[in-house]
Amino acid sequence: MTPVGDVIAEPDFDDRVDLDPDARDLFRRSGHCVVRGLATAAEIATVKPSIDAGTEARRWDRRPLEERDTYGRAFVQAGGIVGHDERTRRFVLGRRFARVAAELLDVDGVRLYHDQALYKEPGGGFTPWHQDQVYWPLDTDRTVTMWMPLVDIPREIGGMVFADGTHRLGNLSEEVIGDASQRFFDDLVRERDWTLSSHGPFAVGDATFHTGWTLHSAPANNTDTMRAVMTVIYFADGARITPSDHPARELDRLLWLGGAPAGSVADSEHNPLVWHRSFDE
Repeated sequence: MTPVGDVIAEPDFDDRVDLDPDARDLFRRSGHCVVRGLATAAEIATVKPSIDAGTEARRWDRRPLEERDTYGRAFVQAGGIVGHDERTRRFVLGRRFARVAAELLDVDGVRLYHDQALYKEPGGGFTPWHQDQVYWPLDTDRTVTMWMPLVDIPREIGGMVFADGTHRLGNLSEEVIGDASQRFFDDLVRERDWTLSSHGPFAVGDATFHTGWTLHSAPANNTDTMRAVMTVIYFADGARITPSDHPARELDRLLWLGGAPAGSVADSEHNPLVWHRSFDE
């Protein structure tokens, strides 16, 4: 990589970063962890304009903030921007990140489920309680989301809030993210007295990882700063597609798994093998 001022001409996201054993232990115990400095500020400064452009080009809801529902006010959302340009592709398919995901999941390899930009606007609302994997028609719980801020996130903006240990409980509800999931899980959090944890504040390039079944939410953004975040979702190589017994899972099968039928291995061209132990041999 050749530094140019405070950016890098061509970031390389394929190198190895050694995972702190404490992060691995926390992930297995609580279902989430943070890896500080997984990308440098210079690397993010280089790739962020591409991600910004891809987010604006592919955002799903273009209504003014005040016209959106609870889900729409939570963030500007854009999925599948891996194809926006080469720099975005190198970020999403970076082996550095995927290797950490595989080590946390304790699997030989991970495939891309999909990427997603989540930009919480100034004045943007809270993110309701939810479990990501309620959307995913996969036969494995070896799934993980990397959540990486592209800007510094001070404590007053905040990151996600996790309910510790909920990853071990599987599917707690068929409610997808929204007002209903917020009501259901808010009651459940109080009833079961789960411990809640967060990892903020964040420096640009820090990253949290959480499993597909880890219950989480996020506070509203009451500042003037856009909370720009990029996420990448991984699943264990060899996972198969399950029957789409929920509209959200059927939509995901069509959007992110190439429309492959239930029972087939999830290895479409949309789900490349991003990292495998054999890559390091």
